[in-house]
Amino acid sequence: MTGTDTSNPAGQHAGETRHLDRVTDAAPADPAPDLADILRKAETEVADLKDAWLRAKAETENVRRVGQADVARAHKFAVERFASDLLGVRDALEQSLATGNATPEQLREGVELTLKTLASAFEKASIVPVDPAGEKFDPNRHQAMAMIPSGKPAQTVVQVFQKGYLLHDRVLRPALVAVSSGPGEAREAPAVGGGTA
Repeated sequence: MTGTDTSNPAGQHAGETRHLDRVTDAAPADPAPDLADILRKAETEVADLKDAWLRAKAETENVRRVGQADVARAHKFAVERFASDLLGVRDALEQSLATGNATPEQLREGVELTLKTLASAFEKASIVPVDPAGEKFDPNRHQAMAMIPSGKPAQTVVQVFQKGYLLHDRVLRPALVAVSSGPGEAREAPAVGGGTA
């Protein structure tokens, strides 16, 4: 017979039990954390994040709405200050017309005073006249009504038919001008958006 004792199955079973006890004692506690606890924490975190997202979305919507209302008010009342300045011009014109026995000199003085009031309103609103006599023709600010021969270099503004106006740097109305063609014959220049001079 070999060294293995098969006649004592109970002893063999007892040895296996001791072996299993050693394996159980040597193994650490269950390494898998409580899944229910992890799930609760994840659900809480998701709920917190969803709440924060909804609050941020509502705040963004409120800011957008307030911004739109501010822009609408700004558009609606953008000319309020300028319009207020123009009321003085209207008052002066009405007073001039109401004076039945004014002399031509008095009317002239009234018109000059009214023009000063209007110029002051324009200045406050950053409306600047464009009077380009003697300047080089600029198609962005001037509208050529005619080309005429002159001793001035070609493309020089030699006559202003009507002043132009800028609002800050934007053209409100181009100046209507005649431009030098240099020495030679007079020619008509095509009018942009209007007739010829």
